Amino acid sequence: MLYYALVFLVVALIAGVLGFGGIAGASASIAQVLFFIFLVLFVVSLVMRLMRNSIVRTDRV
Repeated sequence: MLYYALVFLVVALIAGVLGFGGIAGASASIAQVLFFIFLVLFVVSLVMRLMRNSIVRTDRV
């Protein structure tokens, strides 16, 4: 998903350089949404991993 965010960012930058404002704005918006979705999923996976590791450590005691 981060790959698609970066692809849309590159498309937005190229479109902006060429002067296609509408396409650049749409691509930048899509890239921003995908980036934030990736960021939320990353944080959730980190929290889940920390929770799982703390549960495993308490079972060993």
